Amino acid sequence: MSFTSRLSAAALALLSCFIVRADANVLAVPPPPGVEAKSWILVDHVSGRRLAGGNEDLRVEPASITKVMTAYVAFRALAEGRLKLQEPVTISERAWRAEGSRTFLQVGDKVPVEILLQGMIVQSGNDAAIAIAERLAGTEETFARVMTEQAKALGMTNSSFANATGLPDPALYTTARDIAILARAMIRDFPQYYRWYSQKEFVWNNIRQGNRNGLLYRDPSADGIKTGHTDSAGYCLVSSAQRNGTRMISAVFGTESPKVREQASAALLNYGFAFYETVTLRKAGEMVLQPRVYKGVEQYIAVSPQTNVGVTVARGNTSKLRVATSLNEPLVAPLKAGQRVGELTVSDGNTVVRRVPLVVSREVPAGGLWAQARDTVSLWFR
Repeated sequence: MSFTSRLSAAALALLSCFIVRADANVLAVPPPPGVEAKSWILVDHVSGRRLAGGNEDLRVEPASITKVMTAYVAFRALAEGRLKLQEPVTISERAWRAEGSRTFLQVGDKVPVEILLQGMIVQSGNDAAIAIAERLAGTEETFARVMTEQAKALGMTNSSFANATGLPDPALYTTARDIAILARAMIRDFPQYYRWYSQKEFVWNNIRQGNRNGLLYRDPSADGIKTGHTDSAGYCLVSSAQRNGTRMISAVFGTESPKVREQASAALLNYGFAFYETVTLRKAGEMVLQPRVYKGVEQYIAVSPQTNVGVTVARGNTSKLRVATSLNEPLVAPLKAGQRVGELTVSDGNTVVRRVPLVVSREVPAGGLWAQARDTVSLWFR
């Protein structure tokens, strides 16, 4: 063998060594655990990326997981000032007569909204859910239509609500994928109220009741969200947990027992945390571009992501992510601070896994006559 051949062989061996070492840092993702459920899904909270699933688009009965949407609509009313936490709500006979799980409200009682919400969230009170629905929409039927419209607005394309409680109805259905969308929205939009989903017990009228979500007692990283059960729906659970800056959401429908729904949910969450991690590629307000601005008092403006650009990927695969930007050019003043002017995308291979609006960092007023005339000509030749 010539010196050159020996050198080439040595170089190849050295290169192979580096390749092996690089590959050793990448953790292969095995198939997800077996799940004894009718339908299920695991998603990353930050981007909503599906990490695993089975029959996730199959229509299922949500049972009391319906109350997550009931709460979401109520939280929106609180945010918009149409409802107050300390506002007393008079309990109707219909609410008092509610079937199934109860907060033990009495006809004519005036109960603060905050108590009704906790009664509905922590121990799944159907009476509390109906009282909230009647306060916000007059009747539970009208409130159900509001719930369905809210679902559409969130992108839940295969969901319909017929009541505020989750009691069986042919017009009440959803999917595991849609419930994961709702769970993400709840955590993202109302963090100040989401804390109630980790509350382990609730006391009203000297009656102490525990949260039915068994994961709260076995996994300190779990902080919600909601159980559900009817004879026709089986046992259901939508869960969320956060570990080391990564949050996972699982939804499991149609298991045969509370124990199975908890085991399935725990297995999915553990799988997600074991093989995936959330990384922040860019921060909100961090300049990523400085494009030309026409007809303004300034000729260049910093452009940044509207929110943190976090992505959940298989551990060790961060280097495979690709960030791209696009602008709605040309940018012409006046521009408002925070105005959307483009989009940042993150791709994992050929798949876009995150989209974040790009915004201008500050206001750019229109320039004077000279700037207007100069840039009019510049735009002609652009």
